[in-house]
Amino acid sequence: MKTQSLGFLGGGRITKIFLQVIKNNKSEYKSIIVYDIQADVISKLKAQFPDIILAKSAIEAASQDIVFIALHPPVIMEMLEEVKHTFKPGAMVISLAPKVSLAKMASILPQIPNLARLIPNATSIVNEGYNPVTFAETFTDFKKQALLRILRRMGHTFEVAEDKLEGYAILSAMLPTYFWFQWKELIDLGCKIGLTEEESLNSVRDTMLAAIRTYFYSGMTALEVMDLIPVKPIGDHEEEIKSIYKEKLLSLFEKIQP
Repeated sequence: MKTQSLGFLGGGRITKIFLQVIKNNKSEYKSIIVYDIQADVISKLKAQFPDIILAKSAIEAASQDIVFIALHPPVIMEMLEEVKHTFKPGAMVISLAPKVSLAKMASILPQIPNLARLIPNATSIVNEGYNPVTFAETFTDFKKQALLRILRRMGHTFEVAEDKLEGYAILSAMLPTYFWFQWKELIDLGCKIGLTEEESLNSVRDTMLAAIRTYFYSGMTALEVMDLIPVKPIGDHEEEIKSIYKEKLLSLFEKIQP
């Protein structure tokens, strides 16, 4: 039975991921209404997910039963100020961004008890997300369980303390970007050294999966695992790579703190 409506303030990448999860799971809602100021973004989303309703205003999307704030942190407070009188008293309002705390949201929406923050992972698009969520203390238990049932369709969704969300943004939400371009580069390289594209793809994919199992599930220490292969072709650059991780990621972590 279609009993709830969804609203998305923002029609970018994360909304696309949510809509794909809904499609993957064949979930049904009374309506799914999306608002975005960029016409090209919203038209592409409509072409991919024809069942959604394109809102003519932010107010229309914010007046649904469950509202996801799918915006970048700098514009969230401005948007909440714009639509603060629109939310239903019993609505669940979930921010999908780092930096903007529940306390800041509540300062504009004191009449909304059911506020939450989720740091979603792109791998949710194949229902294998790793998605930490935190709830306002005023969030009713009944609604919390209802929301968790929806969010767990994205993959592993788990409740954490709010002060850990930005850490998960660095070590979970953004983590795939640290590796995906490397995998593509290695697959492309394989094609230059005599393998077909399929052979290169299979080699990188299957070896990477086995490497993950070896590192995390073999029972060996990290040093023992890394000692299994004597030749390290890019070993001379390991310190440089580790330095990049520390410099870039710690700096970013500081920037996204509430």
